[in-house]
Amino acid sequence: MITRRRFIKSTSAAVAAQGLSRRMAPGSHVAVIGAGVFGGWTALSLLRKGARVTLIDAWGPGHSRASSGGETRVIRASYGDQKIYVDMVARALELWRDNERKWGTKLLIPCGSLRLRKDDSYAAVAMPLLRDAGLAPEGLSPDEAQRRFPQINMEGVGWAMYEPDAGYLLARRACAAVYRAFLEEGGSYRAMAVRATDLEDGLPEGLFLSDGTYQLADQYVFACGPWLPELFPETLAGKIRPNRQEVYYFGTPVDEAGFGDDRMPCFLDGVVSPSYYGIPGNEWRGLKIAGGSPDAPSFDPTTGDRRVSPKLVDNARKYMAMRFPKMKGAPLVESKVCQYESSPDENFIVDQHPSASHVWILGGGSGHGFKHGPALGERVAATVLGERPRDPEFSLARFHP
Repeated sequence: MITRRRFIKSTSAAVAAQGLSRRMAPGSHVAVIGAGVFGGWTALSLLRKGARVTLIDAWGPGHSRASSGGETRVIRASYGDQKIYVDMVARALELWRDNERKWGTKLLIPCGSLRLRKDDSYAAVAMPLLRDAGLAPEGLSPDEAQRRFPQINMEGVGWAMYEPDAGYLLARRACAAVYRAFLEEGGSYRAMAVRATDLEDGLPEGLFLSDGTYQLADQYVFACGPWLPELFPETLAGKIRPNRQEVYYFGTPVDEAGFGDDRMPCFLDGVVSPSYYGIPGNEWRGLKIAGGSPDAPSFDPTTGDRRVSPKLVDNARKYMAMRFPKMKGAPLVESKVCQYESSPDENFIVDQHPSASHVWILGGGSGHGFKHGPALGERVAATVLGERPRDPEFSLARFHP
């Protein structure tokens, strides 16, 4: 006997196997689970394309436990030879600017970005793609970089690449702005957690929520960041790992203006190991410094201990004293423990569930996803609605060649 559940699962698997996404009728209902940067922009993009959208999140857009939480994120377009990301950042820059003008809310601080390298091999690959995307990168020798940015010690640097179009985003504020626009433009929101019931079976009875109710929709998009492996333990086994990251804000010296975002760019230091990145200004919070190691320990995003490690703070201080001599001995004024949800190859995951074509998985931000938000949301919305094909670079199939 073929049950309704088995019928849905078998037919969905057949559609997914063909790489198809049926074009949806205007006004179709999509439930988006997760109101972070991926989910929020996807929900807003779906709404703007004529879908009826319900956005669901347990704790709200950009909350403290989310990977989209916190104050600031770097936006830069250099990705080596990865053209898909370069093009998405170029598009994202347009959309960030367009929407902040539309909303009258400042979200993008265009202070530029400086990438430090031991030689020019990275720039030789990256810069042509940036120019093709309409951006204007500059290659700098260590002496040129030192003259331009005297507050940065260029020890060990063989080549620097400056992106004047880059800068940083106000992350938590951006999530809230997208949420407000979503509601103002006709979306609906439910402050609920989802129950991991029937998710691997294609939700034959709908999406069960924490208050005991359920949500029916034509399509479901799960943009739950570090919670995705808990919700889809079979499908995402070994494909997304939440890992612990620490962020520090150090107070800048009195009467020292060189560390404000009007004089200093964001930086990505590929000379040292482990690598560090940072953001100036941060709305007067000080100089933000963080490391981006994918080998950081695994982390539970719901219950994990969010106190920073004295040893890692000390390591950051030593790095800061070397790279920014005037910041030696600067006080730690704020700190935060967050997480990346990293895929094995650090590429995003945007795909249909392998046995349920109406269930979509969107995640694997891997510490670099925030900047792409509006461009990725636009892309995902078009894919879910059947207007464009899935991107093979983001498929689940890539893990099983």
